Amino acid sequence: MTSVPQANDRAGGVTLRSSRHAPYMIAFLLFACAAGATFYFDHSMSGGMLMPGNWTMSMMWMPMGSEFTAAAIFTLMWLAMMVAMMLPSTMPMLLLYRRAAALRGEDHLAWAMFAAGSGYFFVWTLFGVVAYSIGVVITRGAMHWDSFSRVLPLAGGLALCTAGIYQLTPWKSACLKHCRDPLTLITGHLHSGRFGALRLGIRHGAFCAACCWGLMLIQLVLGVMNLTVMVAVAVVIAIEKLFPRGEWLARAVGLSAIAAGVVITALSVRAL
Repeated sequence: MTSVPQANDRAGGVTLRSSRHAPYMIAFLLFACAAGATFYFDHSMSGGMLMPGNWTMSMMWMPMGSEFTAAAIFTLMWLAMMVAMMLPSTMPMLLLYRRAAALRGEDHLAWAMFAAGSGYFFVWTLFGVVAYSIGVVITRGAMHWDSFSRVLPLAGGLALCTAGIYQLTPWKSACLKHCRDPLTLITGHLHSGRFGALRLGIRHGAFCAACCWGLMLIQLVLGVMNLTVMVAVAVVIAIEKLFPRGEWLARAVGLSAIAAGVVITALSVRAL
């Protein structure tokens, strides 16, 4: 007589467990696809051209096809790279948001979580569009004027110094504190519906971009599609956000970037 209720209880338990595990499985699949796409883009753009000033221009910046096609490919590549780099350190915020939305009685938690993640990566996509626009201007200048190309290593050294200095500022610390404590954002800006989730994701993405733009500048200088640099930056971001005393690593990276920038700047000045 009790077999049917017991079967229903077991089925309910399986459904509950699967619903709890679903975000992790989906995130893992998304991360795997993004990492695979990033590896493909890195392999297909591994070449380069030696430029005046003794630096190498990546194939990614070389004009190929129409401007729209080049911009679309870069945006797709950038989005895949951002998902691979940022998703591991962003999942705690998304899971915390999902839990808070469930406590509020929100329906369609999966879609709400997807909307929050979409808002977050939308901000990083805009960051990539700005980076691409600046990169195109620099590339065209380097292709047309040798003198401009020769000063780019110097500009790279100064960019490293700038990124390193930002790592030591109160602005970096404030943004990092926000990223390390997303509960404050969620409790203060939790709104109903998918549009509310999208707004929350955009807000969190803006703080994250403000926190990590120095690290992304370092990656752009050292090689935006260099897998070694990419993995190193992703690990630094994850440690800064998720581990105790992550701000110590932020300062250490800042000092290292300043030191490297000073060396590159000095060598570039000597080579002019």
